[in-house]
Amino acid sequence: MSISQKLREDWFRPALFFGNNPVSLAGGAITTASGVTMVGYWIAQLTGNLSGNPYLGILLLLILPAFFIAGLVLIPIGILQRRRTLLKAGQIPAVYPKVDLNDRIFRHGIDIVLVATIVNFIVVATASYRGASYMDSPQFCGRSCHVMKPEYTAYQVSPHAHVACVECHIGSGAQAYFSAKVDGTKQLVEVTLRPFYHFAPSLIPTYPTPIPSPVTSLRPARYTCEACHTPRRFDGDKLLVKTSFADDEQNTETQTVLILHLGGVDALSHYIGIHGVHLGHIEYITTDASRTTIPWVQRTNPDGSKSTYVASALNGAEPKGERRTMDCIDCHNRAAHTFVTAEEAINSAMAAGSISASLPFIHKEGLALLKGSYTSQDQARVEIPAQLEAYYRSQNPAVLTKNASLVKAAGEELYLLYSQNVFPSMKVTWGTHPNHIGHMSYPGCFRCHDGDHVAKDNTSITQDCSACHNLLAVDESKPKVLSDLGIQQ
Repeated sequence: MSISQKLREDWFRPALFFGNNPVSLAGGAITTASGVTMVGYWIAQLTGNLSGNPYLGILLLLILPAFFIAGLVLIPIGILQRRRTLLKAGQIPAVYPKVDLNDRIFRHGIDIVLVATIVNFIVVATASYRGASYMDSPQFCGRSCHVMKPEYTAYQVSPHAHVACVECHIGSGAQAYFSAKVDGTKQLVEVTLRPFYHFAPSLIPTYPTPIPSPVTSLRPARYTCEACHTPRRFDGDKLLVKTSFADDEQNTETQTVLILHLGGVDALSHYIGIHGVHLGHIEYITTDASRTTIPWVQRTNPDGSKSTYVASALNGAEPKGERRTMDCIDCHNRAAHTFVTAEEAINSAMAAGSISASLPFIHKEGLALLKGSYTSQDQARVEIPAQLEAYYRSQNPAVLTKNASLVKAAGEELYLLYSQNVFPSMKVTWGTHPNHIGHMSYPGCFRCHDGDHVAKDNTSITQDCSACHNLLAVDESKPKVLSDLGIQQ
């Protein structure tokens, strides 16, 4: 017997006979409908004729492929069920209905089955790839789950907005991918069961509000930050200008100008400046979840010896807590998800001209509105512009007469600042997530450089300001140094 005859007798005939059942036919229909819909969606994606709804991606890139595969699985299940049923009833024929390849219609049917099988393999492979790619996209990470709205909003306005979430939160390698998906599955369960949490709090897991930071499962900076940033690069010094406005009627503008000694590794391989001094040879122990309290620091010196600095309250004892080797994210802890303070937000907006400094008391009133209590962002969207307009109507009607458009623009900008930093539903407000860069709004540098960390030889971690920066002007109106540099007239 030839191979073609054997296939016809042992496979084609039984498959066609047993496949004529409701379950297999339903599976074929589900697979066909899902496959056609997915292919149509892919074509629409190529042409750009799609909405930006993230749930559309979940439906067509994750759920629909599952239906497609489920339909394929139903086909053999139906065949096996019918065979078992007929076997119990003793109705399996000795000879299956003849498969006549000389029949042109039947041959076309076989051709269609073969082509459909090949197409199915291609569709499954493509759907698997596109589904995995979609789950790795920022849109899926940030927009599909309302829990991530604060982090996604901050990410969109950060310097890393062009970097995909997975580049930092997963990284390369099968182990990292698997660990991330396991953690993601846990989070999915928590979000799904959240509506039932109040019925059995001790049994049903739920997600925290706000989302805690830092992310303890984040891989070390050498696998994330250093994929783009060279740690041994010499950055030298950087000019920094910080603009602020007073609460008086004129919103008096002042600048603080300083030179930051970023440093790094110089041409002689010396570790200098902020980056160089902290580069890979400092360990610390933190005793709180946010890594704000650091009572123990150990530095490895160039000769290999170690200097240990301990907060005076511990009397030289090593505290219990999380022990880490210092890397980028210990200072740049909000590099891709920065939430600023209300003061920083309004000062930046006024310096950029988004909120006109010509409006009397706009800094004072705007700051008060930003820090107001609102039950939701929807309420803030209505009340912030309305309250600003009401203030000028009652206190200075001439402003509305002459500069109504500026008042309206200021109200809209104030709401935008609020919406980028405050999320009542997730209990995220001003100051919820501290930023460890600097030391003006949060302890930051002073977590260690507070003069209270002392070694056995009574030396302490330096508090010398000039070690990190030189102040050229402090809260000055039109500093001369900026005029000399041609930055400000």
